[in-house]
Amino acid sequence: MYKTLTKAEEQIMQVIWNLDKAFLREIMDALAEPKPHQNTVATIIKILVDKDFVGVNLFGRMHQYYPLVAKDAYTQSTMNTLVRGYFEGSFSNAVSFMVKEKNISIGELEMLLEELKKKKK
Repeated sequence: MYKTLTKAEEQIMQVIWNLDKAFLREIMDALAEPKPHQNTVATIIKILVDKDFVGVNLFGRMHQYYPLVAKDAYTQSTMNTLVRGYFEGSFSNAVSFMVKEKNISIGELEMLLEELKKKKK
């Protein structure tokens, strides 16, 4: 189980996951508009380092950042927490809710089931 990330921390982590390794300038360039101030991004990265989500390579005075937590592992942990907190721990209840709220159609659900069956074989 990983520590929970704020929305801003997740936004920066998404960029770092996509870039794999990046300097602050590269992270800034990859952020969507409106971009936060560079000092804000640097502070968020420091928090991510403190939370053990991001590692740092030093090149003189330059810092290169890289993910210590895999995106898939964090996604799985987040999904498990969501399902435990809102759906009594039942992924069936979560999927049923998504169908009921029209977040996913029956057709999409059937396609997912077919893909899962193929992967199991």
